Amino acid sequence: MSKTIKEIMDISPLMPVMVINNADHAVPLAKALVKGGLTVLEITLRTDAALESIRRIKAEVPDAIVGAGTIINEETLNAAIEAGAEFIVSPGTTSALADAALKTGVPFLPGVSTPGEALALFEKGITEMKFFPAEAAGGVPMLKSIGAPIPQITFCPTGGVNQKNVNTYYSLPNVAVVGGSWMCAANLVDAENWDEITRLSAEAIQLATA
Repeated sequence: MSKTIKEIMDISPLMPVMVINNADHAVPLAKALVKGGLTVLEITLRTDAALESIRRIKAEVPDAIVGAGTIINEETLNAAIEAGAEFIVSPGTTSALADAALKTGVPFLPGVSTPGEALALFEKGITEMKFFPAEAAGGVPMLKSIGAPIPQITFCPTGGVNQKNVNTYYSLPNVAVVGGSWMCAANLVDAENWDEITRLSAEAIQLATA
């Protein structure tokens, strides 16, 4: 039985947000992250290699739960699911995109940045959301403000999260997982520095839960 988005969010305190330019990097990168303890991976559809990367990780890294990010319309939604994405993430959400995603039955983490957007999705029965761009949209104070009147919603803040503030975000009662990219930064991937990515992944979990 496939997991719900809530179950996926509860697996790890951190979700790496991955931009993969070379599909040959996908499997060793995923293995490095999983070795460090990060098993829920978001592959952003920002590059031509993204869909192939999802296919390869799904086939070759059985311990990873691989999802697709940057879902912006029904076309990218369908392409991600066809590639094997086990969950889908959007940077923002229209009513049409939410309806299309819900019809697929694939776990869906829709992006919001305001209380109004959150309530519009809550009306559709969605209670797990991505808060993006987290720092630019008000960061921790905004999440605290949203959490007071709408405690039913759980968030994954992403955008501007780093080693210095990850614990502050993760400690919020309405945050289940935090999205970040520093542990899989482009310079580390380009240099194929898989050991450092594993080290940063393990360190990130410690920082989030300290």
